[in-house]
This record gives sequence, structure tokens and C-alpha cells, in this order.
Amino acid sequence: MQTLISLIAGLIFGYGLVLSGMSNPAKVMNFLDITGSFDPSLIFVMLGAVVTTYIGYRLVWRMERPFISGEFQRSLKSEIDGRLIVGPILFGVGWGLIGLCPGPALASLTFGGLSALIFFIALIIGMLVSKLIVRFI
Repeated sequence: MQTLISLIAGLIFGYGLVLSGMSNPAKVMNFLDITGSFDPSLIFVMLGAVVTTYIGYRLVWRMERPFISGEFQRSLKSEIDGRLIVGPILFGVGWGLIGLCPGPALASLTFGGLSALIFFIALIIGMLVSKLIVRFI
């Protein structure tokens, strides 16, 4: 049952990404290009996501346990280390270079975009390489 609910939630999330234009690299690139062909329409997508998340968290933290799991899975780590700083920087650089991040790239795979497929393969290679690097640090 948990897998089915996760699948449905993922499909709704992916549909939202496609519907909002987040899976369109050109739209994202125009959103990020604040000195050129700036397209502010994704601000409304992000504001909607922030408001929905805010309300959702307020409701969820009032619950004793989640609907589909025995307990909430929370990170107890609170320190800021090099991995926490370098990771988001690399994520932002990658997002700015191609206009895709992992969620929209995965949603883009459903309509067969070659650039999304190449991005996704590069993403998996990058994740594997980072795991190797972290082992040696």
C-alpha cells in the first residue's frame, strides 16, 4: 500500500512539474536569466510550493505518525559542513547550466526528451562519482 501511495504522489508531483513548466529547460533558463529574457512566471510556481509546504508541515507535525508509515523519518544532523555547502552550489550550477533539476528531468523522461535522458544519465554518473569521492575524503 505504501508503494502505491508513493507512486500516486510521485505521479501527481511529476504532473505538476510538467503542467507548471518546470520540466521545460527553456522556461527555467528564462526564469534564471534576470538580466536578459527574464520570465517571472515560475515565481508563482515556487510561491505556491512554499505556501503548500508551509501549510502541509503545520498539519503534519500535529499528527502522531504519518498515514503510511510507522514513524516520521527526520534528519537529526544539524551541523553545517563542507558537503552541505558544496552540494547545493554544484546543484545550482548544474541547474543554471541546463535548466533541469532531478525532479523535472525525471518528469521530462515521460515525453521522450533526449536532453532529459542525457541529463538523467549524467546525474546518475555524478551521484556514483560523488559517492566514490566521499569515501576517500
